[in-house]
Amino acid sequence: MNKLNKLAEIDPTVVTDLPADTESALFKQYKRSLLRFPDEAIYIYSFKDKKLIYADGWEETLGFKDDEITLQTIIKQTDPSYAAFAHQINAKTIDFLLSRKTGIKNYSFTVEIKKIHKNGTMVPMEAKIGILSVDENELVNEVIGRFRVNQNLHLGIVMRYDVHGPDKEEFEKVINKAVQKFLTISGKEKEALVYVAKGYSFKEIADELGVSSSAIEKRIQPLYKRFNVKNLTHLVSFAYENHILP
Repeated sequence: MNKLNKLAEIDPTVVTDLPADTESALFKQYKRSLLRFPDEAIYIYSFKDKKLIYADGWEETLGFKDDEITLQTIIKQTDPSYAAFAHQINAKTIDFLLSRKTGIKNYSFTVEIKKIHKNGTMVPMEAKIGILSVDENELVNEVIGRFRVNQNLHLGIVMRYDVHGPDKEEFEKVINKAVQKFLTISGKEKEALVYVAKGYSFKEIADELGVSSSAIEKRIQPLYKRFNVKNLTHLVSFAYENHILP
């Protein structure tokens, strides 16, 4: 396997291979209260209990029964071409959250990713990982992951992600640095690129998004080197050819 795509070993003291107890009162409580779409799977992992405490929809999406799926399995069922990328986002998100003193419950990230079904077929999914609860010391207690199958996703060589939270700009800087060795594009970068493809100038894009022209330049200029393109026309062409746009 290419070193770039090699997944670091999962720390079993942090992410265990224990499934949720589908007969527990807490599982049944989440089953009643959480809305799930038909093409979606949900997990809740407790860092306090070091196990999944809820799983729903995994047999319909990836072929694993809800009482057998574990967080280790969810991680391992990532396509090898996306595994290292996904690991970096997860690891750096944890690092970032540990550096925050307050408000960590309001942070999350989304990623478009290739998962592998139990039968070996590829499943294109949109995943959102967020903090469900924190303890009295503002440390992460439970995380929730929502994975939705989207057969209309064209997942090529460019990996797409976005981050959310009160200090989104700083959060994005941390993640951008972590994944710079991969071919990626963030939500903010894609947002600006959509306007570029429509023929907007940097100033016009800045006006539309309520930011400065230099902020738009900072979103677009790094894409030249990252995607090995020479000008905006080439960049837009690359974006369409590699399913970044529309």
